[in-house]
Amino acid sequence: MSLLEVSHLTKSYPGSRPPGSWRRRRSVVVQDVGFTLDAGDCLAVVGESGAGKSTLGRLVLRLVEADSGAIVFEGQDVRGLAGARLRAARQHMQMIFQDPYSSLDPRMTVGQAVAEPLRAHTRDGREVREAQVGTLLDTVGLSARYAARYPAELSGGQLQRVSIARALALRPKLVVCDEPVTALDVSVRAQIINLLLDLKDEFGLAYLFICHDLSIVEVLADRVMVMRGGRVVEAGDVRQVFEAPREDYTRELLAAAPNPVPRMGGVRPGALA
Repeated sequence: MSLLEVSHLTKSYPGSRPPGSWRRRRSVVVQDVGFTLDAGDCLAVVGESGAGKSTLGRLVLRLVEADSGAIVFEGQDVRGLAGARLRAARQHMQMIFQDPYSSLDPRMTVGQAVAEPLRAHTRDGREVREAQVGTLLDTVGLSARYAARYPAELSGGQLQRVSIARALALRPKLVVCDEPVTALDVSVRAQIINLLLDLKDEFGLAYLFICHDLSIVEVLADRVMVMRGGRVVEAGDVRQVFEAPREDYTRELLAAAPNPVPRMGGVRPGALA
């Protein structure tokens, strides 16, 4: 059984009202999407802006409610969960957002931000949480000294490492990565991608990796799903899709892809003391 099984997922929003009509059109942003994701694998979701990629990621975590379809995580339909059962499932499903500057509260220290899920989901005391925060910061290549700093004191790459540490705090099995390097300088993108690769191997994480850059997909993903206009137009193993794409749209995306991200070393614990 797969870790995550999504079927017939659909989401629409109210659109404009045609002249002379009292009914609003519905704007469908995700339409009849289905896929599976096994533990420890990375499925990349690619496509142009407006393809429905980010909405799909939020639907999977129920940050946005779907109109129809099923989201089965570890054998239970997440759409049917509520209260304590939903809260328990969410411990194993986390998200890394695109913009680390807006995803972290500027009034909270780094340590408070990383400890927030621990406070919400565990009964550990303050000293235990502080030790866990230090370990998590070490894991993403920072040091425990960063715990006392505020987001305004950190660079974009450092902030995204903090966001990753916070996502890992509850030892999730699934991480939705919503364009996690798009807001970063080119010089630090490879470091973050390589960190995500290392963490995937170390903790057996499954990634739903949302992006528009196919050069990153080639480095990080096991499988790729191409979306356009809310629909899946092509899916398969990365090598299969890259070497023999079936759809013209996929070929256009591949033709526009920059050079692959280089594999780098020295970006793990202690790299940023």
